[in-house]
Amino acid sequence: MKKYAAYGTVLLFTVIYILSFVDRQIVAVLGTQIRDGLTLNNLQIGLLYGPAFSFVYALAGIPMGRISDRTSRKMMISIGLFTWSLMTVLSGFAASFMFLITARIFVGLSQAMLSPAVYSYLADAFKPEKRATIFSVYASGIFIGVGLSFFVGGSVSLQYDWRTAMIVVGIPGLILAPLTWLLVKEPSRVVKKSTLEENVWSDIKWILKKKSVQYHLLGFSFLACMGYTILAFVGNVFNDVHDRPDLISNYGWFMFGVGISVILSGKIADLLAEKSSDRRYLMGVFAALGGLPFYGLGLYASSAEMSFILMGVGVLFASSYNGVAAAIIQYFVPGTKRALAGGIYLFVISIAGFGVGPPVTGWLMDFVFSGEYAVSHAMFTVIVICSAGAAFSLLRAMKYYDADVVLN
Repeated sequence: MKKYAAYGTVLLFTVIYILSFVDRQIVAVLGTQIRDGLTLNNLQIGLLYGPAFSFVYALAGIPMGRISDRTSRKMMISIGLFTWSLMTVLSGFAASFMFLITARIFVGLSQAMLSPAVYSYLADAFKPEKRATIFSVYASGIFIGVGLSFFVGGSVSLQYDWRTAMIVVGIPGLILAPLTWLLVKEPSRVVKKSTLEENVWSDIKWILKKKSVQYHLLGFSFLACMGYTILAFVGNVFNDVHDRPDLISNYGWFMFGVGISVILSGKIADLLAEKSSDRRYLMGVFAALGGLPFYGLGLYASSAEMSFILMGVGVLFASSYNGVAAAIIQYFVPGTKRALAGGIYLFVISIAGFGVGPPVTGWLMDFVFSGEYAVSHAMFTVIVICSAGAAFSLLRAMKYYDADVVLN
């Protein structure tokens, strides 16, 4: 694949990833308007944002990865983009909760088609020494998408209504899907017939048997757990502790900053790897520990403005790992198992992120801590445990790296 075409494809995939996060996050942005417009309760809104999407997305990641290893990756990406965009547009015409639930299930299912295919594609299109940088450019789309969902979705819904906002954020994907099919060219990959006939469960067991992979998944699960906890409850800090709900929407600005920090982390990881490849993990350790002091000070700051700044700086450090994490796991598998490895990674961090961090933090707020700073105590407890667990696990992953790496 020609150099400039390859970099153009990275940019295209990043734009698609941005759209995916706008569409998955939009329910949280429009939650109160959807609730009031369809006469729903908060539990139903929580189901729309959480299980209806996240569980389907996590469970579908592994089979979608397997399919991507066997079929056309650009087909998976194009179909997935068109499907979730269509479901988002149709959500703007929803007249019932069941319609929205069904649409969100299809959004989760189709978005699971994206990243495993992209991970495999990028690993084939770029040399190993550039992967952390390239994967981090792609991963920056997460936070640009989250930020845009607040700004675009929030602005359109205030100017018009939540239905118009759904339609507006879904339309770009419908336009981009056929262009993706026409513009993207598959990089070459060698797929042996015997490899295709292998059992998916034996492949999964072979991947998970590696010590580095085990610690890799554990360490980055801790970081995902911390990240989703921050996203879920940082608004409570501004609202409950400081009585400044207006700061919640402005927190989206830091998401754009995280997009930059993710790219820088990937570039630094590749520079560190020039001395020793396992040193890419040091950027995960940096993410685990770098945000800790800022979160600690921000959660207990006396003023709302200082809390806002410190919590924002903390997320710049703590969320910088995303591209590096997705890139490193590709070094432990041959080319025929790259999408599957990406699916396993997404499954584990999605379950840990959505399924562990926010519920545990909510439980601590309701049953363990009390008073004005209950949310701060609960969040800091989870953050400290996750930071320590991530740093320890990733340092252990470094120890086994050389024994587990696959040169391809």
